[in-house]
Amino acid sequence: MNDLTWQAIAIVIYMSAMVLIGWYAYKRTTSLNDYMLGGRGLGPAVTALSAGAADMSGWLLMGLPGAIYLSGMVEVWIAIGLTVGAWLNYILVAPRLRVYTQVSKDSITIPSFLDNRLRDNTKLIRIVSGIIILVFFTFYVSSGMVSGGKFFESAFGLNYLTGMLIVAVVTVGYTLFGGFLAVSYTDFLQGLIMFLALVLVPIVGIFVTGGIGETVASIQQVNPEHFNLFASTLTVAGVISSVAWGLGYFGQPHIIVRFMAIKSVKETKQARRIGIGWMILSLCGAIGTALVGLAYFQQNNLLSEDFDPETIFIAMGQILFHPFIAGIMLAAILAAVMSTIASQLIVTSSALVEDIYKALFNKTASDKQYVAAGRIAVLAVSIIAAILALNPDNSILQLVAFAWAGFGAAFGPIILLALYWKKLTNIGALAGMIVGAVVAFVWGSIPAIKNAFFGLYEIVPGFVSGLVVAVIFSLLTYKPNAEIQREFDETLELLKSEKEN
Repeated sequence: MNDLTWQAIAIVIYMSAMVLIGWYAYKRTTSLNDYMLGGRGLGPAVTALSAGAADMSGWLLMGLPGAIYLSGMVEVWIAIGLTVGAWLNYILVAPRLRVYTQVSKDSITIPSFLDNRLRDNTKLIRIVSGIIILVFFTFYVSSGMVSGGKFFESAFGLNYLTGMLIVAVVTVGYTLFGGFLAVSYTDFLQGLIMFLALVLVPIVGIFVTGGIGETVASIQQVNPEHFNLFASTLTVAGVISSVAWGLGYFGQPHIIVRFMAIKSVKETKQARRIGIGWMILSLCGAIGTALVGLAYFQQNNLLSEDFDPETIFIAMGQILFHPFIAGIMLAAILAAVMSTIASQLIVTSSALVEDIYKALFNKTASDKQYVAAGRIAVLAVSIIAAILALNPDNSILQLVAFAWAGFGAAFGPIILLALYWKKLTNIGALAGMIVGAVVAFVWGSIPAIKNAFFGLYEIVPGFVSGLVVAVIFSLLTYKPNAEIQREFDETLELLKSEKEN
């Protein structure tokens, strides 16, 4: 068999495993809580790795290695910011969100939690949150499908549309039937594949390039400043912008929903250790892949301006391993793309059903009807996303660059205030959410504004403005509420008792 056949076999095995996991989860999904939150029964390992896989996407295997290969260790600041942000997310958000969402009318989505927590009789928070999630995640899902199409086009020479449809059909299939459990279990497996691939490439590669000393020397021949974290191109605004990526974690619905689904508060500590350990080792693997790849290319006279740096992981996998193992490496990239698509689909589905359909139109349907509506929502969003993805150069991909900042600025300050400040009001939350999202979007989409502040990443002004506005409007509209006070105190008591037991 030729190399392409071996790699295709590996991809088929991987895709089949995803479908089988989806079928297994389907058999275990009977209620709306099962479909949207897996019955709040996730273990720490599944919680941690599924959150990591949903978070990192193709950036971990393509974006970061490509940036390090091209520009050096100065690009590591984003990884540092993300690691610190993820760690703080486990510390500050995970335990309280797990307890508070259950105390506050057993909320199963972020918008429904904010609605219940703030006693928003207008339902505006729920509806606006649901719309923000629906719009941004439809674009996100579409961009994932585009990535899948380009992956099959570049790796196997398939037609772009065929590759995009393969990714769409398999991912939508297991999400449609298996719901949150299918997404979490497949993300767990995908997280393992990504981790193993990222660890193996630099370990094997460093032997091929002659050890650490030879590798470092080869890299320095290409660029003596490649290992400098504080290269001359770095600015204060650049460091703040990179580290500020970590702020986004507090407001990413597809990540923090995992904290709502874990079995208990006690297991969030173990999930944190597993999740942050996975993240640090995977990031080190991505950095190592770029460095080893640059050394190998220098030693073998393969350096070329025509080479796409973002394909360094694919290139090194094909150079270092048997074609079947290289196929597993390719599956790791596919895993990164598909895990993120699936996570975004299930959150979008929950926003449509729980936060828009259920809140506005039908509050009396059975769980079976809601689950059916959730599956229809997944299918509908997927079809729209696929239509948008038909053109790989569609301008919607520009919006995806704002999505992390948009979610982080819209939801991040509100989630933190809802968990830690009892005086947050529905008007304050709504105002902060809208202002945070708008500031982040406008700042990021108008170059003149961004350039006037030395290219400062839009999440910084978006997050700060959303936080300030939420606090001011809450102080102006705050009225004591006995039910809100009781839930807040009950959450603190449950947190204390669960940590002691």
